[in-house]
Amino acid sequence: MKKTQRIDMVQRVVDDQERRKAEALALCERTVHEARTRLEELETYRSAYMQDFSRRAQGGLGGAAVREYQVFLSRLEEALQHQQQILSQAELARSAELENWRSAAQRAAAVDTLAKHWRSEERRVEERRDQHETDERSLQSWNRGSHLRVS
Repeated sequence: MKKTQRIDMVQRVVDDQERRKAEALALCERTVHEARTRLEELETYRSAYMQDFSRRAQGGLGGAAVREYQVFLSRLEEALQHQQQILSQAELARSAELENWRSAAQRAAAVDTLAKHWRSEERRVEERRDQHETDERSLQSWNRGSHLRVS
């Protein structure tokens, strides 16, 4: 088996690993985006709820309504904190996957460079061999022609 055939097999494996790391990174990106979107939705909902409460409070609210508002707002704050933790964890996972992908991409680039070098080297050797064979045939042809002229 030629060196280039061996490096081609290695290159396929390394490229496949890099592709899988890129897919994992893309999945993490989607998770971060979804977590951020959910957090923004919760923040928007909290803001709208607080505006609604302010509007109602101006019209007058009873003690029970105020307590219900406070309980609901407390739960909403907990949900916001929980969603912020989810977003932070997703961002950490994305950072780790980004590093994994970068490492895989660097390995793939290094193997690609080596493969190109080996292919180029193999072509040069083949070209030299072809040139040598052509020179040999020409020399043999010339010798046959010289031999015929001498006789």
